[in-house]
Amino acid sequence: MASNPSFDISTGADLQEVDNAVNQALKEIAQRYDFKGTHCTIEFDRGKAEIRLAADDEFRMEALTDVLQGRMIKRGVPVKNLDLGALEPATGQSVRRTVKLTQGIPPEAARKIVKAIKDGGFKKVQASIQGDEVRVSGPSRDELQAVIAHLRGQDFGIELKFGNYRG
Repeated sequence: MASNPSFDISTGADLQEVDNAVNQALKEIAQRYDFKGTHCTIEFDRGKAEIRLAADDEFRMEALTDVLQGRMIKRGVPVKNLDLGALEPATGQSVRRTVKLTQGIPPEAARKIVKAIKDGGFKKVQASIQGDEVRVSGPSRDELQAVIAHLRGQDFGIELKFGNYRG
């Protein structure tokens, strides 16, 4: 007996590409005139999937964030998955910020995705939350492709990846 076709919805950034983007941003900061003589740093913690930024003041922090996001875009890292933390004051005028990378679909976003599939009027399509992924199965491939098209047209605050397709 053949099982129903299915696919998984997930999210996450390739940590190697994030590492490359951080290194490119550090090189750009070292060469840019407006960053000469400043103490701006970017540190990537691969284990926690977060980036720590430190800058001399809020203006330089915004420039540092822009440089980092620009490099992420060029490396194909979805910037929707970046959770920019609040600015934290450090010593003197300097500020810090922690940027978290969303690896896996958060539970509230997973519930929104399942609800969007149910509200989309897709008959015989089941969506189930499995950890940090959503598995969608249905009787026909055409129906599943319609679900993918429907979800791509919506914004859940994260970049969705559709993969692990089984026919």
